[in-house]
Amino acid sequence: MAALVRHVLRKTGQEIPLKCIIPTSNGIAKRNYSNKLPKTVETGQKIDALAKSLECKGYLRSQKSYTPPSDVLDKIDNILSSSSITDTSKSLNLTEKFHILKSFDETFNHSVPNSQLHEISCIDDIIKFYNTEVNTTVPLDALKNMDLPSNLHIQHEYLRFHPETDSMFGGQTAFPRSSTIVTGLKYKQKYKGHVVKTSWP
Repeated sequence: MAALVRHVLRKTGQEIPLKCIIPTSNGIAKRNYSNKLPKTVETGQKIDALAKSLECKGYLRSQKSYTPPSDVLDKIDNILSSSSITDTSKSLNLTEKFHILKSFDETFNHSVPNSQLHEISCIDDIIKFYNTEVNTTVPLDALKNMDLPSNLHIQHEYLRFHPETDSMFGGQTAFPRSSTIVTGLKYKQKYKGHVVKTSWP
């Protein structure tokens, strides 16, 4: 009976190993599901691709800009001397790390973000962090201060249609049934949206 079932399954494109078929007393073969082959796990998106994606849109994060002051080294020396720290390469435990970072935050008004706390293991890492400038300028805004080619023009203050303020064509638009909706929280204060009143039909 098992040979017959195996022959039928092979003809239909399915094949089950003999050890997975259990004959019963009534002559009907039954499959043993406990011996099924393990499912293959499909690999999804790799962590490297996610890290690269976050790196590309890092400027969109809400983060304060920071420029190291001219006397940054003197301030760091004062903090270290008040904390009685001489070895800057020594690993810090959690308590020491908390108190040191708190002192640096109060002095520079610039704290280490949560995403970078794991990178801070010694005083040298803290010194490197507070000597690094944080630039939060959006690349589009950075083009304002660049010398662009003569054939390239970027309109930073663009215009949005609104029937109450657009007087060029008497409040008429080329898209009479299209609304101009401002979705961003930042630009809702700058641009006024307009919802078209629709009629039926």
